[in-house]
Amino acid sequence: MAKDMSYEAVNARKNDIMRDAMGLDYEDFEYEGIGFDYQRMMEETGYSMEEMQKIQADNGVGNTPLLEMRNLTALARKYAPEGKGARIFIKDEACNASGSFKARRAAIAVYHAKRLGYKGVISATSGNYGAAVAAQAAMNGLKCIVVQECYDNEKRGQPEILEKQRICEAYGAEVIQLTVGPELFTTFLGLLEDTGYFNASLYTPFGIAGVETLGYELVMQCRERFGREPDMVVCTNAGGGNLTGTARGIQKAGAKNVEIVGASIDLKGLHMASDRDFNRKSCTTGHTGFAIPFITWPDRSDCPRNAARTLRYMDRYVTVKQGEVFYITQALAILEGYERGPAGNTSLTAAFALAQEMDKDQFIIVQETEYTGAGKHTMPQLTFAKQNGIKVSFGNPDEEIPGETLVFPEEPSMIRAREYDLAKAKRSYIHNCVKNYGMVNASEEDVRYIMEEIRETREFVTGELGKYGVKVV
Repeated sequence: MAKDMSYEAVNARKNDIMRDAMGLDYEDFEYEGIGFDYQRMMEETGYSMEEMQKIQADNGVGNTPLLEMRNLTALARKYAPEGKGARIFIKDEACNASGSFKARRAAIAVYHAKRLGYKGVISATSGNYGAAVAAQAAMNGLKCIVVQECYDNEKRGQPEILEKQRICEAYGAEVIQLTVGPELFTTFLGLLEDTGYFNASLYTPFGIAGVETLGYELVMQCRERFGREPDMVVCTNAGGGNLTGTARGIQKAGAKNVEIVGASIDLKGLHMASDRDFNRKSCTTGHTGFAIPFITWPDRSDCPRNAARTLRYMDRYVTVKQGEVFYITQALAILEGYERGPAGNTSLTAAFALAQEMDKDQFIIVQETEYTGAGKHTMPQLTFAKQNGIKVSFGNPDEEIPGETLVFPEEPSMIRAREYDLAKAKRSYIHNCVKNYGMVNASEEDVRYIMEEIRETREFVTGELGKYGVKVV
């Protein structure tokens, strides 16, 4: 009898499919109530820092340079108050095999798949991670399938995503391209079940652990060169793995006073699963369309439990505008001689503004860059925006309307890091706990779990639960 491959049937089997596709039973880490043992999951399924560094080094990953942006620092100081203007550094992750920090995640995931005897790996991604998985699979002699959500219903695709198809295929991967909608996850699950391949998801413990080397590395490089730790590290934030892994690595380096800041492009009002909105954004990642949903409910990923949990690690969250990111992308090339892709420059844009709040003797590190190419370059992205009816102009970036206008700053002083209220995000997380679990009562274990998830007091958690009539028993 043929297996039922309907949307409902495939999703009903997802826990069994995921267990078979990772050699990992998430139920082993579940608490009785709403929570799970996050730390034990990371400890029992990860590798030591030394093991991960060795795996990555053997596969062209890691030990990327820490570069000082002297000219951008000088420009920031021009607009900063007297005595302000921190030194800006970037961790140049474009030097990794496949050209982004996601090679760190892929190296560990693919290594683990090969170690467990899987013949191939599958990832569902439209961005740099697909190229990273394809490259690592090629190095390790594994088959690779990349599932991309890349078209609207008129088969129009963003230049950046279509470039990823060519790159993945160049590395020998099979690429399956889909239109925007709910079929991505179902197609992914079906492929895992049919092939018996490993789930090289962005959100497994292996993938998140791989990014820990980045945070560890940048702390050690700072200590070696300057005899001190950075004051602030800014991470481009989308699904949360970048920030989570980096922060965990910083902690493992013993750096206790580094402020971890997440930065995303403001795409308020655009819905990422909307056919209309899908191509009305000029960036495929690092934006609030992914970041806010994942911050307020991490377990929406393609794993039963997401190992990327931003609120456990983020001290501050800021947003920037699309026009500002394109502006800084060009400034990086003209002033510093580094041409890098726009998505990775989201955190650099925020750092340019944040540095102006900090003292001159402080260090601010942008923890990643990404490669650029024909489809990722600013000009094809802007051309595509215009073709989709977006008005591009110079002016005040605060007047930019996602999906309608893209506004370059008339001059650098207009670039801002706009504060996002983390307390609001934490309240939303608690609301999602109540809604998604149908909570009527909460045990003390439930309360402790939420406290760990959002780094808040018992009073904050029980007060918010009380607003929904949830009693602590």
